[in-house]
Amino acid sequence: MKKSLAARSIGAIAIVTALTASLAGCSASGSDGGSTDGLTLGFSQVGAESGWRTANTASVQESAKTAGIDLKFSDAQQKQENQIKAIRSFIQQNVDVIAFSPVVESGWDTVLKEAKAAGIPVVLTDRAVDSADETLYESFIGSDFVEEGEKAGDWVVDEFADADSVTIAELQGTTGSAPAVDRQEGFADVIGEDSKFEIVASQSGDFTRSGGKQVTEAILKSNPDIDLIFAHNDDMALGAIEALEAAGKKPGTDVKIVSIDAVKDGMTALSEGQINFIVECSPLLGDQLMETVEKVAAGEEVEKRIVTEETTFDQEQATAALPDRKY
Repeated sequence: MKKSLAARSIGAIAIVTALTASLAGCSASGSDGGSTDGLTLGFSQVGAESGWRTANTASVQESAKTAGIDLKFSDAQQKQENQIKAIRSFIQQNVDVIAFSPVVESGWDTVLKEAKAAGIPVVLTDRAVDSADETLYESFIGSDFVEEGEKAGDWVVDEFADADSVTIAELQGTTGSAPAVDRQEGFADVIGEDSKFEIVASQSGDFTRSGGKQVTEAILKSNPDIDLIFAHNDDMALGAIEALEAAGKKPGTDVKIVSIDAVKDGMTALSEGQINFIVECSPLLGDQLMETVEKVAAGEEVEKRIVTEETTFDQEQATAALPDRKY
């Protein structure tokens, strides 16, 4: 386990202060209301590329405020080099815990070793890293992206059970990112069991609405008669809807669409029949993150993998869920 607040403090007075804060953090469920005074979290966000990401950022910021944790927030603007700079800045500032949602899976070992050497525990949120050394981070909180791809594939298999052949266009997320890699894998594993399913085009829309539109426009030029679009997130699916309409096609009817996320705009399109099925990926990870941050800062053991509970939506379910949707 990484150093606690007390272990990194310098001087007798600072040590006493840090121990007091640590004890307060350990008694979070007690009658003192779970004070976390003095606990500082450095958080590096991927960016603001989608409605999902915006909701995720809001969840982290609101939960930190509620927990009384001093949050130092950095927006990487979807660039790994920006995240590495932010993490090094957090190390220089001697924060108590570092959390981040990795832009891509690879290339983190060096900076994570720097955090480990400084005695600062790291928590991954939403996305994983592919490091073979799991001691470089305390926990990974987020969805099972492979399972999300599988759920999308299961719906496709059921929806096209009576079809002789099905041509599919895949709108991938950011190249090299965990959700893009894993969702593609899960989806391919399911549909790959039946040769009638053929992915005729697979391109990255970078998880953005504009990217989804541009990629779909390009795909339609070479494959005008696709049967299905599998979008790795709702924003790309919404961009695909715009491209389909511009091409004179009716989204959800002429071309079926399955997506992942379940943000409000995507759910609205689903309720209106423009998207046919959505696999949920909840961005509301703030509370789980703050609970984990408090535990690792206090030197407590935490689960290495914390999977969020999520569901799926068809048109009727989306319509029923929309009035109470938080994001």
